[in-house]
Amino acid sequence: MRRSIMSILALVIVALLTVGIAPSAQAQNNSLNEQQRRVLAGYAADTWKSFVALADPDTGLVADNIAVPTLQRSGYTSPTNIGAYLWSTLAARDLQLITPAEARERIGQTLATLAQMERSHGLYFNWYDPATTAKLTVWPPSGTPLHPFLSTVDNGWLAAALMMVANSVPQQRDAANAILADMDFGFFYHASNGLLYGGFWPEGTNECNVGGYTCFDFGTLNTEPRIASYIGIARGQLPATHYFKMWRTFPSTCDWGWQEMKPVGVTQSYLGVDVFEGHYTYRGMNIVPSWGGSMFEALMVTLFVPESEWGPRSWGVNHPLYVEAQIEHGLSEAGYGYWGFSPSNDPAGGYREYGVDPIGLNPDGYTSDEERTTVDYGFAADTAGDPPCRPAQPLPSHYGQGVVTPHASFLALPFASDAALQNLANLRSNFDAYGPLGFYDAVNVSTGAVSKYELALDQGMIMAATVNALRNERLQDYFTRGAVEQNVRPLLKMEQFTAGQ
Repeated sequence: MRRSIMSILALVIVALLTVGIAPSAQAQNNSLNEQQRRVLAGYAADTWKSFVALADPDTGLVADNIAVPTLQRSGYTSPTNIGAYLWSTLAARDLQLITPAEARERIGQTLATLAQMERSHGLYFNWYDPATTAKLTVWPPSGTPLHPFLSTVDNGWLAAALMMVANSVPQQRDAANAILADMDFGFFYHASNGLLYGGFWPEGTNECNVGGYTCFDFGTLNTEPRIASYIGIARGQLPATHYFKMWRTFPSTCDWGWQEMKPVGVTQSYLGVDVFEGHYTYRGMNIVPSWGGSMFEALMVTLFVPESEWGPRSWGVNHPLYVEAQIEHGLSEAGYGYWGFSPSNDPAGGYREYGVDPIGLNPDGYTSDEERTTVDYGFAADTAGDPPCRPAQPLPSHYGQGVVTPHASFLALPFASDAALQNLANLRSNFDAYGPLGFYDAVNVSTGAVSKYELALDQGMIMAATVNALRNERLQDYFTRGAVEQNVRPLLKMEQFTAGQ
């Protein structure tokens, strides 16, 4: 009987592949064994302690970061940080690290604080003092003036957390929805091109003369701002066509020859919108790139949206390849012995974007090392025989000091669980990378230097990834229940990337 069932499953998989629909990445991923589950549960328990330390006891707002071992909270927080605390509290409840009553108390305090904080156009400013709740006009670390800003993506992450609370804590549904009601992502919509502005300066502090909006739009699909796109579409604040207005890659003509490499693809039409289904090729893998080549951009959204399941011919192909490319770079191309490159604290000081340069559209690249080693594959001519739009440069003969962040491995769990857990175990064993509050934020795997900070955003990704792995994608269910699945899932289902082809 067992053999018959396995034969049937094999035939189903073959049939799916024949019509170009691969099984979802979650289905391909090996299930966790008991030892792996115990390890993840231990990581979650320690990571939750960092949120207890990050949270101001009087306001319920978390600081952006704390230093270890002093546990000194930073004097600033953002909507994303606050959202990370809310969904991490749900995760801690579902993992039985805290009681439902404690979760309600913590979430209730944060919601009450959010309800009285200063906003503009119903949206939250980018930086607040977590102790006083005041919007910041001076940057605490330096004392330099700070112009209050409404960030599209940061409001998106907070709204996502509020939606999860509304769908999973009945006692606090009304409070969460009352805050959400004023958060209209149509405010960021750039009607002339169908994209979202990066944000809005209420004081009109910019050089674009567009009424306070940023000079740039979020035009790249495979980046973290798509969480705001999904929310706006789900809530009827953005047209469904907005999803197809974003770039998979930029066009393959010399007019766009500034981008990382020349893409290959075809043009398809969805909902009347022509979409260039382009991809980059990195070490034999055809991938729809992110902006900078980081794990955060490509995979943070998957913590809450089952993109691989909903888009089996698009995200279901691309996400596993993206993880494979990160592993390939760290272990083979750069030869660090470790992988997982994403924005994080810099062990040398400050904060930096890290990534795999060739799988990002940005020609300046997010690099994987302290020395900022980039590659330039060039950009072939529009017509065969003509000089290239941009000549290729020699590939690097070596890479410098690689910087790896643990949260990147947690993001990879649905797509390469064994590799991700082994990478984390290696970081913990070979470096001073783990403390009483979980993994530290980043490790220079060449020198052994460690950034001993805990960041609310990065710890929030770890908590979300862990509860999803141990509790059957629990946070995805909380976020997508209702309008998100109804309005977003059909868009992902209809598209086919040229990635993997």
